[in-house]
Amino acid sequence: MLDLKAIGLIAIMSLVTIAIRFAPFVVFKNGTPKIIDYLGSVLPYSIMAMLVVYCLKDISFESTVSYLPAIIATIYTVVIHKVKHNILFSIVSATLLYMVLIHIM
Repeated sequence: MLDLKAIGLIAIMSLVTIAIRFAPFVVFKNGTPKIIDYLGSVLPYSIMAMLVVYCLKDISFESTVSYLPAIIATIYTVVIHKVKHNILFSIVSATLLYMVLIHIM
């Protein structure tokens, strides 16, 4: 039998999720502020830069086996993205390349 507490929790979570999704339309009904537009244009690049730093922060330069796969995959990601202009393809193919490199080195 269904637990009333679980049903209540699911209902509350659903209502909060719906409220959060519709809040920007209610708050910004007269137009989006310039700061929000600015953040929307700048944050994706900032987040990508933070992800690159996070991914490369633990590289050890003691032996080529420990850093070469990451450096090759990073360079590959940049080059393939410049050629294909497809971020999903760039990330997925570079991840596969990195996995292959760490297994063969």
